[in-house]
Amino acid sequence: MNAKALEMNHAVIVGKIVSGFTYNHELYEEKFFTVYVEVERTSGNKDTLPAVISERLINVNKDYIGQMVELTGQYRSYNRHSGDKSRLELYVFVLDINFIKEFKDYTKSNEVFLDGYICKKPIYRKTPLGREITDLLLAVNRSYGRSDYIPCIAWGRNAMYAREMEIGSRLCVYGRIQSREYLKVLPEKQIEKRVAYEVSISKLRRISDV
Repeated sequence: MNAKALEMNHAVIVGKIVSGFTYNHELYEEKFFTVYVEVERTSGNKDTLPAVISERLINVNKDYIGQMVELTGQYRSYNRHSGDKSRLELYVFVLDINFIKEFKDYTKSNEVFLDGYICKKPIYRKTPLGREITDLLLAVNRSYGRSDYIPCIAWGRNAMYAREMEIGSRLCVYGRIQSREYLKVLPEKQIEKRVAYEVSISKLRRISDV
């Protein structure tokens, strides 16, 4: 991975491992596995976030449930196809892992930086309580001509600023990864509970490529 890609996409999460490892994919004879990490917010609420890690970084046959870890890497997306439908899956791609005994500063337990381009018209809305929100989809370049598509959400004055952005605008985004549950209506009126992931923006700035 080149240094430029790392400069455009950087993520760090600190939390407790809450699952075993499940096989995700293999690339050039290197196997990758998914594991879930519970990350606490300053409010006391928790996000359970998926991470993908190489078998070369950790013994995937060992039980680490309950242990605290610091994972450093990138926030990535994958378009998983099932039949004629596709679904965007988001995860932390782990480049480094450290086991820690204790962690108290939850203001630094979940940090993401993205440098990318708006690839879908921003959606501005208000909550029932009047809070302003703008949804963004950011395309972040990766090595070998690939890109990650990361849903982001801006609040308050950031939402007001972001709602005027045009497709193709380049943004630097600082924030945290968050999870939220929602109900998906399936065929035959079946309802399924799902979890969505997005980057909650704390700071953003528009930059020029010139």
